[in-house]
Amino acid sequence: MLLEYLAVLVLALLLLLLFSGLYFVGGFIPVTGLFLVLFFMAIKVIQQYETGIKFRLGRFAGTLNPGLNLVIPLIEWVKVVDMRVITIDIPKQQAITKDNVPVSINGVVYFKVADASKAILKVQDYAYAVSQYAQTALRDVIGGMTLDEILAERTKIGEEIEKIVERETLNWGIEVTSIKLQDIDMPEDLKRLMSRQASSEREKRATIIKAEGDKLAAVNLAQAAEIMATSKGAMQLRTLQTIDGLGPTASNTVILAVPVEVLEALQLFADKKKDKK
Repeated sequence: MLLEYLAVLVLALLLLLLFSGLYFVGGFIPVTGLFLVLFFMAIKVIQQYETGIKFRLGRFAGTLNPGLNLVIPLIEWVKVVDMRVITIDIPKQQAITKDNVPVSINGVVYFKVADASKAILKVQDYAYAVSQYAQTALRDVIGGMTLDEILAERTKIGEEIEKIVERETLNWGIEVTSIKLQDIDMPEDLKRLMSRQASSEREKRATIIKAEGDKLAAVNLAQAAEIMATSKGAMQLRTLQTIDGLGPTASNTVILAVPVEVLEALQLFADKKKDKK
């Protein structure tokens, strides 16, 4: 605080000299120019989304909040840190899965600075360091999973990488928001095999569904046959319904070679024969 008061006092003295009209060696104009230079050097404006890290003679001297701040010219300097969410691409990483399949995966990291002083004092380039940790964690996580797990659990992979990176960067004042996978590239021959496998699976399911439908239809037909056998005239009604279902088009011609009455008589004869037995 003493140095800050000293800076304000120096500025006030220079302002007094400026308006008093005193002359130093070299004239009034050099004094005015020196005053203006020092004045602007003492003013530091921090934006709302930034935090300033102040150093005094090379030592950390605190943080500056958004707004107008005063520093001591030539003694203090400020490092501005952006506190917004930062997006970093994870370039394509070659990795071998648990079942020995080569894949190429890229992603994106979302993070922000939670403690500006730690981010500046403890790591040289926090954005580059986070990117390298994310790449290493991506390869480690992919190496412990099979190809099917990678394709089906992208969200889980991102969460695992996020935990690793967040644990390693916790002391840097960095908060990892999320990590998302983008593209997963595989060899072309493996893509063709997976396509054939998917086609075979669909064909298998279609065959099973059709077989189950045929089984259910057969059971229903057997039950219908039993009901019609015990109901008088049911077969004739079914025959008429079938004929009606053929439609009135001219291309459909229905010929009944045996009258319905003959069929009924044969049915009665068969019933009497069963009764005699």
